[in-house]
Amino acid sequence: MTLGGIDQAAIIIAENRLKRTRLEPLDAAIRPTDLNGAYSVQERHNEILSERGFGKLVGYKIGCTTGVMQEYLQISEPVFGQVFDSMVFHGHAVLKLDDFVEPGVEAELAVSLAHDLPITGAPYTRESVSEAVGAAMISIELVDARYRDYQALDTPTMAADNFFNAAVVLGQPLKAWQKFDLAGAEATVKLNGTELGRGSGSLIMGHPLRALAWLANRLAARDCYLKAGEFITLGSVMRTHWVSKGDCIDHAISGLGSISIKLD
Repeated sequence: MTLGGIDQAAIIIAENRLKRTRLEPLDAAIRPTDLNGAYSVQERHNEILSERGFGKLVGYKIGCTTGVMQEYLQISEPVFGQVFDSMVFHGHAVLKLDDFVEPGVEAELAVSLAHDLPITGAPYTRESVSEAVGAAMISIELVDARYRDYQALDTPTMAADNFFNAAVVLGQPLKAWQKFDLAGAEATVKLNGTELGRGSGSLIMGHPLRALAWLANRLAARDCYLKAGEFITLGSVMRTHWVSKGDCIDHAISGLGSISIKLD
């Protein structure tokens, strides 16, 4: 993509988010045709949002790290987006449904980093990234389908838009996470007090830290790296639940506690 095309695409996607309108397919001349182009648009898009009051970037989300989500979205590989500090909540969040276009929630695991994962360390493995992890935590991602038809929209355009991310709720960090079985973690999700579903950490690429290694390697290929203090949500263990006004979602994992989000 040309620099001009990247800028035009980023402006259109940013205005779509700011105005809470549904994004139409981008013109072919400025539409990213692959994920490398998409991440270039994403970088410029995030610069615009930061300038428009979204704050600073403090973490990443990884989407489509589980078979259930890849099948649901018909996407065969993981996709990452970035998260602004203004979109992060702790423990519980009450948000207004009208602030979003078509919001949904996903039940996830997350980690925060105590050390950088520098480019020179790539290629990373599940074992090598573990040395940088400072804590593990339960998380909920609020996604927003700001698109005319997300099931028909091309994946690179969605990736350029931080792949649906709208907010994140993080639980209490478990610093002694090495004693916790991330792959065996069993998530229970309730909708308005009634069980909605369950899922285990092993659904995330066989082990959640494989998703972290994937991201570290993907960023290294772009001459970028994960930094100490950042958090990463590693993927949803359940299919997205699209919410209605008044819905409350509770997410619990034994050993990691519980969190919730309500849409008023």
